[in-house]
Amino acid sequence: MVRSVNVAIVGAGLVGSAFINQLQSLRSHAITYNVILIARSTKALVSKSYAPLPLANWSQDLAASSPASGLSPGDLAAYLEKSPLPVILVDNTSSDALAKVYPVFLSQGVSIATPNKKAFSSELGLWNSLFSSAANFAAEPKGKGFLYHEATVGAGLPVISTIKDLVATGDEVVKVEGIVSGTLSYIFNEFSTLSGGAPVNFSDVVNKAKELGYTEPDPREDLNGLDVARKLTILARLAGLDVQSATSFPVQSLIPRPLEEIEAVSEFMAKLPEYDGKMEETRAKAAEEGKVLRFVGKIDLSGESAQKVKVGIEKYDAAHPFASLKGSDNVIAFYTKRYGKNPLIIQGAGAGSEVTAMGVLGDVLKIAERVAK
Repeated sequence: MVRSVNVAIVGAGLVGSAFINQLQSLRSHAITYNVILIARSTKALVSKSYAPLPLANWSQDLAASSPASGLSPGDLAAYLEKSPLPVILVDNTSSDALAKVYPVFLSQGVSIATPNKKAFSSELGLWNSLFSSAANFAAEPKGKGFLYHEATVGAGLPVISTIKDLVATGDEVVKVEGIVSGTLSYIFNEFSTLSGGAPVNFSDVVNKAKELGYTEPDPREDLNGLDVARKLTILARLAGLDVQSATSFPVQSLIPRPLEEIEAVSEFMAKLPEYDGKMEETRAKAAEEGKVLRFVGKIDLSGESAQKVKVGIEKYDAAHPFASLKGSDNVIAFYTKRYGKNPLIIQGAGAGSEVTAMGVLGDVLKIAERVAK
């Protein structure tokens, strides 16, 4: 007997589109995935009867639909609550408003799969309202629905599931150290290398990353370090720290202070070369020590550091795994009591719409195995 679930998809941009395409390409027929809603900020396709939407031309159908109405987070919760089949909400947005309604969805039996970091890295109160206990870091959510968020840290890499398994099986996490921004990974891999070639200007590397589409349209959203801070907040909370928010610990911004108040992206990019000297000085000092620069997040639960969580530039010698990183790869090292001095390392593509969508889809499959009828 084939089991079924209903799927509601909010967010149909790059990640959302990749997710829908991957969902359509599933080879398994053990569970049927009925898409009953596809929505973006101003448009929506909604099956009022909860029958599956046709997906052959979903993008064109969505573009041709009337402006969305009645799709506030509260109205969405009311619609999903009446689903005749178990329903999975796929939130491919970065919406704070939608994240704050997660507890409502869960209490109604709606399960959630999402790459939305804000839902898990904002104020600690929201985190605690999502999960049954601040001490239960196997992450059993409150309510009757299931909540999976593998893609919030490392896109398709098994980062969240790994730290959950470590904690759930009784291992003691001593330290977590990682390069968790594909954008900043690329920038520093290009800017500070072991090859000994002619040095490049930091601003030129940022420009190149922007041209390649590695940065946000406004690169300052990457350079301010907040994306890394949000991911570290999630990992720290899963490791057992009551981190208040992504701004409650030191986060090094790569935006020169005199440029912080500039509004236009073009003006910021035009003036960034004026501050290449300071970054070059930092790079040169590291090179004199035979080391390279990397933008890293650190979590220390050993008791040896007064600062438990921090984000910023660190120096590594050639023998360190972080020094040989290529492209925009992510790498995360888990130091635990069981693994001793040799950390458990996860490395691979940690950014991009396809791998992020894969992480979300993997969560949907796990949820469906638990709830499908």
